[in-house]
Amino acid sequence: MDAWGERLAGVRGVLLDISGVLYDSGDGGGTPIAGSVEAVARLKQSRLKVRFCTNESQKSRGNLVGLLRRLGFNISEGEVTAPAPAACLILKERGLRPHLLVHDGVRSEFEQVDTSSPNCVVIADAGDGFSYQNMNKAFQMLMELEKPVLISLGNGRYYKETSGLMLDVGAYVKALEYACGIKAEVVGKPSPEFFKSALQEMGLEAHQAIMIGDDIVGDVGGAQRCGMRALQVRTGKFRPSDERHPEVKADGYVDNLAEAVDLLLQHADK
Repeated sequence: MDAWGERLAGVRGVLLDISGVLYDSGDGGGTPIAGSVEAVARLKQSRLKVRFCTNESQKSRGNLVGLLRRLGFNISEGEVTAPAPAACLILKERGLRPHLLVHDGVRSEFEQVDTSSPNCVVIADAGDGFSYQNMNKAFQMLMELEKPVLISLGNGRYYKETSGLMLDVGAYVKALEYACGIKAEVVGKPSPEFFKSALQEMGLEAHQAIMIGDDIVGDVGGAQRCGMRALQVRTGKFRPSDERHPEVKADGYVDNLAEAVDLLLQHADK
């Protein structure tokens, strides 16, 4: 326990991934991970600040929060940092008009963005929308641009649904990068700007916060590169090989969010 005390000392805020930490998505909306509803409630009753930091790009932020509330979580839209709203700000600031290769469930986030005469491509986890026809259309759009811009809402390899592991947007981003000879701009984890935005919302410095996620690269590695500490849960997309990752080592591994919260409430903010 002394080791945990050292690892968690001074933590004043917690960033929580959603999919794979709070719940597993799937048919009927998904299923809460055992103990996670109570764990979030305990965190929010503590002195620790809490922020939800997700790469979810199949649902609008409002629809995601609505789902989580139906599953029993006490969460509001204003507590969630998500990639689609952040991407919209970037598009408006830079005068970019996107061709959208996104899931229908998140398309409403872009209603206030000009999509006429596109001068960039925005890609997200489009699910069944990742057809050859749609990928080729995005490829052609990028190749027609003098200075092609590809913006991705995340860079994940895969995620967990109740039916099993699912291919994520990162694989499709790599295909367009390779075909077009370009590098995508990632909005979402593991982008440092995304984590910094969440920290700013909490009013904390990186060394005062800890990330809890199921993705050893996107959640843990991304947070650590920003100067944060990070725990990996053994739920969601976690694989036993993650604990032997050649480049990223979490500050701690826990069975689930409930165990992480137990440890945080014992040792954090001391």
